[in-house]
This record gives sequence, structure tokens and C-alpha cells, in this order.
Amino acid sequence: MSKTIVITGGGGVLCSALAKSLAKQKHKIVVLSLKEEKALVVVDEIRAAGGKAIGMGVNVLDKESLKSVKDKVNKAFGPCDILINGAGGNHPDGTTSKSYFEDGDLSEHKDGLKTFFDLTQKGIEFVFNLNFMGTLLPTQVFAEDMVGREGCSVLNISSMSAYTPLTKIPAYSGAKAAISNFTQWMAVHFSKVGIRVNALAPGFFLTEQNRTLLTTEDGELTARGNQIIDQTPMGTFGKPEHLIGATNWLCGDEAQFVTGIVVPVDGGFNAFSGV
Repeated sequence: MSKTIVITGGGGVLCSALAKSLAKQKHKIVVLSLKEEKALVVVDEIRAAGGKAIGMGVNVLDKESLKSVKDKVNKAFGPCDILINGAGGNHPDGTTSKSYFEDGDLSEHKDGLKTFFDLTQKGIEFVFNLNFMGTLLPTQVFAEDMVGREGCSVLNISSMSAYTPLTKIPAYSGAKAAISNFTQWMAVHFSKVGIRVNALAPGFFLTEQNRTLLTTEDGELTARGNQIIDQTPMGTFGKPEHLIGATNWLCGDEAQFVTGIVVPVDGGFNAFSGV
């Protein structure tokens, strides 16, 4: 049965792949992105392949903006059946330049060195707001359509860093841990009205945000990229299409008794002890 699926962050590498895959299954897709032009590129691809989609620009941290979009979605496609909270990201001001703080880092304070003590409140707030509030607010707006209806669910995007924090990115790791916790909380909270809530925890996928961190201009792996591959038993980065199977399952009616779980899609990264 065709469903109306709203995807925030739908202009990005991972969520655009989900949008196009779900459209091929005859669902009606709403692609939301901070930059409307990115959403419309995905919509054009879906329509060119014979699917149904609309795209709009929206700020996931602006509830009134979200409400305005919801009114347009309801008029075009009816009530939202599935919400995929894909908006998220990191910020340089919530990121250290080294994995470990060492003696002399404060006194020497070399050019370009960003320690824990240099992280800014605004940078950390940006990361927490984008990832956590950027999940909470769209859910408040779109899940209202789902109350008391069958086959409805919310799918959040967590991360490997929610299980064990990755070095250098304390704000992002903390925010994604909050997403996993919030997923469980919502699953319980909405369990009596037919709304399932689950999450994906992607491993390492090359995206616009991390490509320069993990690979060089000529396509070779950086030191951090090599670290990740060495810790991933399957020995490769994930591809956007690797998220499709788990998404189909968690959003499909076959998973009607599944709620409150976080599914790693990570090539074995979370299972590997390092030895």
C-alpha cells in the first residue's frame, strides 16, 4: 500500500538514496532539505523515474516552518505515514583537532590546534540542536498525523558514535547518543497509539561532510580513513544503498511488532573489539 513518507535531510547523500528507493516502491515521497534546490534535484530524479514526490526547503529547527510544510504535504499527499529524521551533522567548533590532549598543548598552543578547551558554546549548541532538536521538532509536527492510524512509524538516524564516542567529535557523539535514547523513549511513549519508533546507526559512509576527512583529493585514504577501515571487518566504507534493506524493514508492515531498537548498519564495526 502506498504511504506518504516525509524525509528530512532528503537532499543529502544517504537520505536521497532512501528517497529514491522508497519512491520506486510506489510510495509518495516528501523531500525536505534546508536548501530547497537540493530537495528539488532529488524530486526531479524521482519523477523522471516515474515516482511521486514533492520537495521543499525547511529549517528543522523552526517549528512554524515545519508546520507550514506539513500543511502543504497534507494537501498534496494526505497525512504523513512515515517520518524519516535524516537531518543532522557536525560543526568544526564542536570538534578537536587531536584525538588526545597532551602535555604542552595549552602552553604551546600551536597555530591550528583546537583542544577541548577551545570548543565553543555556540558550536556545541549548533550540533546538539541540529541533531536532537532537529529530530524532536519534526516528530512533534508530523507524528501528530500518525496518532491512532495503522502502519505509521518514525525512523531516526543515530550513529556508530552513539555506542562508543569517536575521538575528536564530542558534541556529535553526545548528540547521537541522545538520539538513540530518545528513540527508545518515543517508542514507549507512543506504543499505545500505533506509532512505532526505531533508528538506524550507520557506520562509516562517504558523504559530503566527511569525504575530506577520510580521503585525499586523489582518492587515497587519510590516516583517519585507514583507522576506520582497519576497524571495519568488512574492510570498506558503506554505500548509500546499504541502508535501504534495513529502512524497508523498519518502515514496513512486516516489522509491526518492532519498536524501540537501533540497528547498526556498519560492516561489523560495532562488533569488532580491535583484536
